[in-house]
This record gives sequence, C-alpha cells and structure tokens, in this order.
Amino acid sequence: MRKNLRPDQLDDLLERPIVAVLATRRPDDELLLSPVWHEWQDGGFTVASSWDDVKVRHLRRDPRASIVVHESSPPYRGLEVRGVATLSKAGASETALRIAIRYLGEEGGRAYAYEEPDDVLIRVEPGVLRAWDFVDEYPDPER
Repeated sequence: MRKNLRPDQLDDLLERPIVAVLATRRPDDELLLSPVWHEWQDGGFTVASSWDDVKVRHLRRDPRASIVVHESSPPYRGLEVRGVATLSKAGASETALRIAIRYLGEEGGRAYAYEEPDDVLIRVEPGVLRAWDFVDEYPDPER
C-alpha cells in the first residue's frame, strides 16, 4: 500500500463521479455519515446542499468535518480530508448544477438541479489529508 500520496498522484480518481462520504457531528457528538456528490477543486471538496439539511445544521453548530472518496475496485485509491468546513451561499446554484451534471449528465443534471435546488455550499479543505492506493499490489499494465 502506498501512503502519504498527494491528490495529483491519484490519477483521475478525483475527476470521477464517485459518491463520497461526509462525516459531521450530531449534537451528542456521534457521527453522521452522509453519501454526497462532490467536486474537488483548488485543494478541497465542495458539496452542495440545502440550508435546512441535517448535515448543514450539524456544521453550523460544529464545523469539524471529514470527507472520503475511494474506489471499490483495484487499485483501491482513496483520499480523506479532515478539517473545518465553511458554508457559503455564494455561487451555490451554479456549483450545484455543475455537480449534478457531473453525476447525471447534462439533461439529468439540469432536471435534478431544477427539482432539488441547493442553496448552500459546504467546503472542506484539508487540515489533515490522507491519500493512498494499492497500485503496487494491483499493477495496471496501462498505467
């Protein structure tokens, strides 16, 4: 297992529409794990949501968050970011549309963004970043 990798050493992992998992803290300090669509840009994850969503309510109270995205097939690349999340409404509609299109394609993404409008962006930048892969154990002749 290769550890301590940089995000740019994970090839196309962060460009692929893989559902990530966002961890937020409940009021009793237990974790809520939420599957989320995401966008990796400028060294952090952006997730679109709505202001009254439970994960956003958690982050308004306690901004600590973790997000992980990983492959479920070899070479099992992955990236975890732990940090303090910020919430912003600026550019939320445009970013939510871009993320929806990434996961559902042009037509489906536009329909989803219209029916499920998101009005806040969750931004998680690394306080701690952990990246790994198993390329050495599962060599790919095309890499």
